[in-house]
Amino acid sequence: MDVAIVTGSAGLVGSAAVRLCSANGLSVVGIDNDMRAVLFGAEASTAWKRQELESTIPGYTHHDVDIRDADALARIFSTYGKQIKCVIHTAAQPSHDWAAREPQTDFDINARATLLLLEQTRKHCPEACFVFTSTNKVYGDTPNRLPLVEQETRWEVEAGHPFFEHGIDETMSVDQCKHSLFGASKLAADVAVQEYGRYFGMNTVCFRAGCITGPAHAGTPLHGFLSYLVKCALTGFEYTVIGYKGKQVRDNIHADDLVNMFLHYMRKPRPGEVYNAGGARQIHCSVLEAIALAERVTGRTMKTRHIQENRIGDHIWYVSDTRKFQAHYPDWSYGYDLERIMLEICDGLRSRLSC
Repeated sequence: MDVAIVTGSAGLVGSAAVRLCSANGLSVVGIDNDMRAVLFGAEASTAWKRQELESTIPGYTHHDVDIRDADALARIFSTYGKQIKCVIHTAAQPSHDWAAREPQTDFDINARATLLLLEQTRKHCPEACFVFTSTNKVYGDTPNRLPLVEQETRWEVEAGHPFFEHGIDETMSVDQCKHSLFGASKLAADVAVQEYGRYFGMNTVCFRAGCITGPAHAGTPLHGFLSYLVKCALTGFEYTVIGYKGKQVRDNIHADDLVNMFLHYMRKPRPGEVYNAGGARQIHCSVLEAIALAERVTGRTMKTRHIQENRIGDHIWYVSDTRKFQAHYPDWSYGYDLERIMLEICDGLRSRLSC
């Protein structure tokens, strides 16, 4: 039977990929050691999602393996060999702040482990699609050099600028900028994935995502923008707005919309490709606007505080231009808007937190 290997399979994007691959006739092998609980504490554990996948996905096989363990990866890949039709790599250390605390661990997880997975794919299943969940942080703080205009609830790029109508495209430079250490480790992985496509002719692709979200997200203060925001609204926890007056703009993409991008690519792969993958002009908001929407959706007034100093390398305004992907795969489209995303997150958290 055709096999899909999914790393980070109990996480937000990984679990969505597991479900989609299974629904499309693939036998799914998940690799996830609940590193999120190690990185961010027990509240971020994905053990509940693993249990859900094992009980609801027919034939799902889970390996409690660290993606930095070369020998364990070799055993998994050699078991399935050319049956492997796709490797969907979603496992990562995803936090700016955490990366600065332990740069070596961050690089080991994000960059070296990606290379290990690429090599296993090249050795055992070179025809398989290798899908990498990259990040818009590979562009560093270059977006902050755009001509920005302060508005009442947000920053906005100046009207008339090439990025105003559709957002930032893949031509933006990744050089001569401050990435954050997280951005640097992900960029190293991103370039390696591209190179395996271009040098070895493998079907590799990088999806440079904005804020990925959805009800399966275990949001924490260090990672999970909308999920953690809604959690604070529901529980009464204080939400900290960091820098830029809360007017920084993020685009948001539901994990299901993102993995649908993966599926379209896997059906018609293009070696070494790169795509910006976010909510674009359809699904974006500032932090202040997200707080207002969370209050409306939950029916509760949030407790917030503001820290004036921004995170190093943080974007003031980022909206993804997804037209390149849509030109290559015109049958793909968004299934979610921002309010539907927020409602789903709210319902999911209420059921898990009993609030």
